Amino acid sequence: MLKAKTALSTAEIASVLNKTSWYTKKDGSAIQSSQISARVRNYPHLFVKSNGKISLKNTTGIVKTPIVSKHKKLAVKSSIEDSTLQKKILMNKKNFNSVADSEDSIPHEPGLYCVRIKNSNALPSTFQNVLKERKHNIIYIGLASKSLKKRFLNQELKAKGHGTFFRSLGALLGYVPESGSLKGKRNQNNYKFSNLDEVKIINWINENLSINWVTHSENLSGIEKELIVEYLPILNIAGNPEALDALRLLRKRCKIVALDMYNLVGGRVTF
Repeated sequence: MLKAKTALSTAEIASVLNKTSWYTKKDGSAIQSSQISARVRNYPHLFVKSNGKISLKNTTGIVKTPIVSKHKKLAVKSSIEDSTLQKKILMNKKNFNSVADSEDSIPHEPGLYCVRIKNSNALPSTFQNVLKERKHNIIYIGLASKSLKKRFLNQELKAKGHGTFFRSLGALLGYVPESGSLKGKRNQNNYKFSNLDEVKIINWINENLSINWVTHSENLSGIEKELIVEYLPILNIAGNPEALDALRLLRKRCKIVALDMYNLVGGRVTF
């Protein structure tokens, strides 16, 4: 319901759960709409049923409890369970879609996002090999403290601002910023590619990547850190215990070019 941003019927909820495996029965059988109805009746503090549709009483599924030690413990437990569910939803392969299919639904809310590559063969061989060793296709995990639409969609995927993911991806693909483009700038790290190269990178993203996101507001940095340590995405450097030196060098090259610390000859970077 959070994802759909609307109330759903019991049949619709059962269909989503069976499709995504966010919840599974011990015997592996399909979830029935009657079981959803029973759960809704058992948790009146979480759900509202009106005109045959189910909706949440709040956006987190966590009800504020009186300030009593026992109730505090229950609230903390609920928060942990909510975070665990959000991580499961975020990383589930079935929930990933192309940027074109997702961009209109990305909200102006805080949350977490994840990027997968459809086919690792689209990457330079060094990075292909690392993904094969790590046995997944996750290339980046990030957070948006205020707005997923602004941070994830506009900055990271559309180059409208300073996106860490976009700069790293451009460097990995062999692009470099315009020589001297950072000279005199207050921030000496946020290099920017030419407009033409940005369009090429965006087209590459649209063709080769799939994305997913979840809205969430609690402990974003902690959850992001846990996921980075678990999955070791190749384009994450900060907080990644196995961050790639090859990526660091490519980003350093871009920064040096943008600061005009050495020359570009024939489109190639030379010392």
